[in-house]
Order: sequence, then structure tokens, then C-alpha cells
Amino acid sequence: MAVDYASPVGHQDVDRFEHFWNQRGEWVEEPNERRGGQSGVQRIVSAHGRLLYAKRQVGHLYRSWLYPFGRPTVMRERDALNGLRMLDVGVPELVFCGAQQDQHHQWQGLLVTAALEGYVDIEQWYAAGERERHGEEVHERLLKQLAGNLARMHNGRWQHGCLYAKHIFVRVVDEQVDVALLDLEKARQRLNRTRAARHDMQQLRRHSSWSGADWQKLSYFYEAAFGSAIKGLT
Repeated sequence: MAVDYASPVGHQDVDRFEHFWNQRGEWVEEPNERRGGQSGVQRIVSAHGRLLYAKRQVGHLYRSWLYPFGRPTVMRERDALNGLRMLDVGVPELVFCGAQQDQHHQWQGLLVTAALEGYVDIEQWYAAGERERHGEEVHERLLKQLAGNLARMHNGRWQHGCLYAKHIFVRVVDEQVDVALLDLEKARQRLNRTRAARHDMQQLRRHSSWSGADWQKLSYFYEAAFGSAIKGLT
């Protein structure tokens, strides 16, 4: 049996994999067929009452020049979570990540993250009337926070790869604004920071509902934080 972990390999890690793999909870994302395998996300509760999200995958691989025969996509997401946290980009806390082959030599992948307490996706935030409740000054601060997170990610040459508004989560308490990015299983580092930036920002523009004026503000904050203009952003 082959095992790959987010932490050093040991008996405790094997036990943790089995512990989390055998836990069951409400499906947040029903298992679906992708990349030649299955992937789904369950909401589970730790022994200490902590809310966690467990992404379970079977035969769900990605391939690259470094891994031509395939590697569990949870491992790529683990790498992205660790890399972005080092860049001070808001992401969920990584609790556990592991992958092993079962008796049929099929990969099982597991990624467990802590719930983002108090966060909602940005589209829900707008739909709930939070922009109007908090006012335009706080909304502008939200756009600036988002722009800063995205710029730090791209300056580190990380490309999210699936940057839709539904993957941007926000928390606004009084005047404190926090932003986090989710769903990083397609994230990867590019050789060129501008390519990463252009791909993600153009994708976000296509898959967001911001008005022209709001997008202009976000672009202004983003380019100031990134350090240069991105062709086709406005």
C-alpha cells in the first residue's frame, strides 16, 4: 500500500487517514464523476465539536509533466493551500491530507479543512443585502481586500485555475473585512506571474455579476497591489 501525506509518514498518519475516511456526514457536494474517478465533499464534526469539510476522492487524478501517470488531485490542492498560506492569502486551514492505494491499486484521496466560520460566498453576501447594510465604504474595503489577496497569489505565480465568484468567501463583522479563496484543486504555479494573473482575472470577469463601476474599482485596487497593469482587464 502506497501512502502520501501532508505531514511526515508514520503509524499515526495511517490511523488519521482511516479515522477521517471512515467518518460520515452530510454531503455538501455529492460525489460526481470527474478525471476518471469520483469526488465529493462532506460536512463532518470532529471529536472536539469542530466543523470540518472532508473532500473524498477515488481514482480522481491529474497528470502533468512531473506526474505523467497521475497524482491524486487532493495533493495538488494541499500544495496550493500551503503555498497560499505562506503568501498571506486567505484560505481554509488544512487539518489533514493523505492519499493511498486500496487493495485494487486505486487511489483514495482525502483532504480535510476547517470550516470558515462566519464566511459566506460573495454572491450570497450581495443577495442578502449586506452591501446596503454595511454601506459603500465597507464594500470598497471588501474589494480592496479581495484585490490584495488575488495580487499576493499571482505575485507568488500561483494560478487559481477556477476563479468564479462562488469560490470567493467573505466575512464582514462591523468594519472588519476578511476574504478567503476556496476550491483550489486546479491551482498550480506558473513560470510567469502575468500569465497566472491574466488567466484568473479574465475568468473572474466572465463569471461575476459586478457592475462596470465595481469592476473598475476592483481592477484599480488589483493593479495597484499587483504592481502593473494587466492587458484586457478593463
